[in-house]
Parts: sequence; C-alpha cells; structure tokens
Amino acid sequence: MIGQTAIRTAAFPAPNAASKLATGARLGRRALAGLGIRVGARLKPALLRILALALAPAFALAQPLDAATEIAVHRSPDGHEFWLVEERTIPILSLEISFKGGAALDPADRAGLASMMAALLREGAGTRDAVAFTQAREEIAARISFSAGRDAFYVAATMLSENRAATMALLRDAMVAPRFDDAAIERIRQQFLSGARGDVTNPNAILGRVYRETLLAGDPYGQATDGTEATLASITRADLVASHRNQLVTGRARIGIVGDIAAEEAGLMIDRLLAGLPAEGPPLPGPVAPAITGGVTIEAFDTPQSVVLFVQPGIDRSDPDFFPVFVLNHILGGGGFSSRLTTEVREKRGLTYGVYAYLANYDRMNLWMGGVSTVNARVAESIEVIRQEWRRMQTFGVTEEELANAKRYLTGAYPLRFDTNSKIAGILIGLQEDGQAPSYPQIRNDLVDAVTLEDVNRVARERLDPEALRFFVVGKPEGLSPGN
Repeated sequence: MIGQTAIRTAAFPAPNAASKLATGARLGRRALAGLGIRVGARLKPALLRILALALAPAFALAQPLDAATEIAVHRSPDGHEFWLVEERTIPILSLEISFKGGAALDPADRAGLASMMAALLREGAGTRDAVAFTQAREEIAARISFSAGRDAFYVAATMLSENRAATMALLRDAMVAPRFDDAAIERIRQQFLSGARGDVTNPNAILGRVYRETLLAGDPYGQATDGTEATLASITRADLVASHRNQLVTGRARIGIVGDIAAEEAGLMIDRLLAGLPAEGPPLPGPVAPAITGGVTIEAFDTPQSVVLFVQPGIDRSDPDFFPVFVLNHILGGGGFSSRLTTEVREKRGLTYGVYAYLANYDRMNLWMGGVSTVNARVAESIEVIRQEWRRMQTFGVTEEELANAKRYLTGAYPLRFDTNSKIAGILIGLQEDGQAPSYPQIRNDLVDAVTLEDVNRVARERLDPEALRFFVVGKPEGLSPGN
C-alpha cells in the first residue's frame, strides 16, 4: 500500500533443468501415492510434475487451519503489507493478490474491459508471445491466473518451490509488461463475443441482466462483467492499456501467501513482483443503495421452465447483527436440504429440484438474495410459498432445534475450507476484503456459537422484509402478472 522501488527480474535465476525434472517426478509420484495410485517408471517426468502441482496442494496442510496455525501480517522492505501462512512441509507455494477495482472501473460503454484485459495477461508478456508464454508456464508446471470481479481484480499463482523464481519472473512479466498483441486481442475478443451471444439465449444470463437493469441502472454494478456484443466490439488496445494501468495499483493491493516460504523471502518476492506498478489509481465509485420494492418483474422467454431470482435489502459484513442474520439465513434457505425453503418448496410440494437464499455482500452494497427454477405452470405457486416462508419466519422465528442444527453444521463445516494452499490464500484475501483481523479464523466459530435464539428471532422480525421482497422471472410463467 506504499510506493515501490525498482528491482531487476534478473534476481530470479532459472532452475537447473535436470533438477527440475528429477524433483518434479519424485513429487508427482509422491502425490499420486498419497491417493493410493501407483505409477510406472515410464511416465514422463514433465507429466509427473504437472500431476504434482495438481495433487500435492491437497496435502499442503496436514490439519485444517486452527488456533495452532498462525496468520502473520508482515510488511515488505518497500512497505507492502502481506498476510502469510508459512507451511514448510510440502514444497508448494500459493500467492493471491486482490486489487480494489475490477469491473467497477469499466466505463459504461466499455463493459467487459477489465475481464478482457485479465484474459490477455496470459496471452504474451515481455519478449514472449502467447505461444511462448504458455510454453514457459507449462515447462515449470505453474498455475497463473487473472480475473476481474465486480469489486476487485485478482491475480493468483501456485507453484513448486523449486520453480518459485521462474514462476515469479513469468508472473511479473505478465503483470508489468503485457504485450496486448493485436492477434491476441482479436482472439480473446471473439471468445468473449461468443459468450455474449450465448447469453442472449441463456435464461440465467437474461435473469441477471434484468435484475441489474431494474435495480442498478446507471451504476457499474448494473453492467455485465464480461460485457455485451456492443461494448466488447468497441474496446481498443488503448482501452486495454489504460485498464491495466488503472487496475494493478499497489496502493489497493491485498496480498495472501501460503506455503513453503519464510517472511523475509516473501517480502522480497512481493517487492520484486510489484516494482514498477503505479501506487495510485482513478477514484473508485461510492456506495449504492438500490431501491428495492416488492412485486414481480417478468421477462418473457420461450422455455418450458422459468428461472426466478428474489432479492431484498441485506446486511453489512461489519454490522453487529451479521452473525445472527447469517445463522438465520442458513435456516431459511442456505442450509441445503435442511432449510425451510427446501422443505416447503421442494420436499412438501415438489415444485423444484432446488431453492436457496444467501447474503450477497459487495464492497458498495449488501443484498439478501435467492433463487428457484420450476415449470411455468408452478412459478406463481413457488413464489407464493417463498413469500409465505419469509413472512412465517419473520412472525414466528425459528426453534431451538433449528438453531442448534444450524450452529452445528456451520461450525463443523468451516474448517473444511482450509484444505489447500490456494484455498487458504484466497481466504486470506477475503478476510482483508471484509476488514477482518488475522485472528478471525480462530474466533469465527465462537461468533457463530454465541448467537442465541433471542438474537435470531429478533433479527428475523427486524431484518426479513416480505413486503420488499422482489421477484425477477425469466420464462413464460402461467397465472403470474408483473407487479403481483
């Protein structure tokens, strides 16, 4: 989050080829053996190295992250904060960086710009064109990815420890010196255009568009993250260069590192990686509060089954009532087959294969959302049952048994998220994005357990809003009119 100094990428020496093959082959066989799979000596070392990278992370942490596992917060010599979980038993390293921005910085007439730029960062960098870059990445069996979300631009990499220097040098080239070759731009544009054309006939994509255009028109959240045919066609190389400059801003970076590296080495690695990137970027958009009113919006589409999205105002992640609402939502619609919505909509009436609800927390708004799909003849009934459950839970709350079951599930399932280096690196980023302390994983289950029946039933009365529950439908629902 502070300025950077230039450090030459020559500090990353290329590993010895023979050593790479031998060590990679041993790792690949070890990872496969851990799954009970035996391989013959004739399997190519290069393939074994790729298998090692794919499978070894599953053994990166012998135990799920718990109170004995330290999330340490450090600063690099150049002042970049990074969160580190050091795990030296398996020679694997995962890195993830989240830069505030993402699709929120896309101009309205260039929707999809950040996503298209992200795809192009692996299509040639420095002296390597797209083919050479791919070959270099495959030679060291590295996973490198870039993506644009609604609120952030993401960089992720997983590598063998022995190939760390080579992987980081390749990653730095992609981040600092992307080529944006004309041929690559047009190839990626066509891929995105193909997706945009498919969205025109995809009921779920249409549903997302209708919801965004109705509630979020005029805001970046109202734009398609991957663009439309019109916006994608208008993107130029100059737009991509500007997007790259605006997205990879070190002052907006949240960094998570997990695996085989010490803090001092990690700090130097981060400084080398980020050197030369801008420290500041363009202003980010401010908060948005969509005006959600009850009723139904219908987009006619010729299909035997309608898809439905419903939404009401949500709750901020920092609100003291967040955990009671979180537990409440699990009982209402987030708990799979144990949820009230599943019981009433699927099990008792057979209206759908699946119905769900979830808390949607974005940087600039908070929603309470859900979805269901069913045959056109039963859409109206499905919507009415969902409304009834919203009202019933608001009025009567939940039972002690429901609360106990929800807390048991939520606390038991949480440690299972921490089973690979790459997942944990993503969690470190998520904690920073949510404004949580490094100690959060150790206290999170305590926060769930602390929720009382009184807490849950109070927030049910105060936070559930059946009158504001808005339904968006794509299909040909029978017996249902807009506004009902």
